[in-house]
Amino acid sequence: MSEGEIVDARGLGCPQPVILAKRALEREASVLVIVDNAIARENVRRLGVSSGCDVQTADPGDGTFRIRLTKRPGADLSRAEADLTSCGSEAAASGPFVVVLSSDRMGRGDDELGGLLVRAFLHVLGEQERKPDAIIFYNGGVRLAVKDSPALEDLEALAAAGVEMLVCGTCTNYFNLTADVAVGTISNMYDIAALMSRAGRLVQP
Repeated sequence: MSEGEIVDARGLGCPQPVILAKRALEREASVLVIVDNAIARENVRRLGVSSGCDVQTADPGDGTFRIRLTKRPGADLSRAEADLTSCGSEAAASGPFVVVLSSDRMGRGDDELGGLLVRAFLHVLGEQERKPDAIIFYNGGVRLAVKDSPALEDLEALAAAGVEMLVCGTCTNYFNLTADVAVGTISNMYDIAALMSRAGRLVQP
């Protein structure tokens, strides 16, 4: 068997090793991924397992990890993005998939880390086979949708892919950012509440 493509993901932070591995698997039947930390190794391994690949890992003792992913017959890369949180309700599945961003940070603790996490989340969201139907921005989340936002490029890509974006007008007025909104539609709480009430999946990272 051909060795296939080699993905050198050393020095890359999450989620880049997984994204590069998935793209390589879309081109090749066998991929060797080289990473330099245990978290990346586990994330790439999980990608392979959830996609139906044979997975072999090796630690050559030089500070790197090598993960061989080989597609088996019937392997399906889209399974790596399956909705694992679904409760199985047909009614829930019938509504739109909506992401709600109420802050320009993700999680609590260190603000700098929170900013990195939310940008990584939006980047990964754009890489998914199934993208959200809509993203709602309110409170501090509206800062993500303005000019000079570090997340603007990923948001523009999502918008170009057809993702609807509603930006709370009350919030942009409060922060004096209305003139700076660069992506999405400035909206109101009536429309935001209506969209949230119809959602089959409502995700707030």
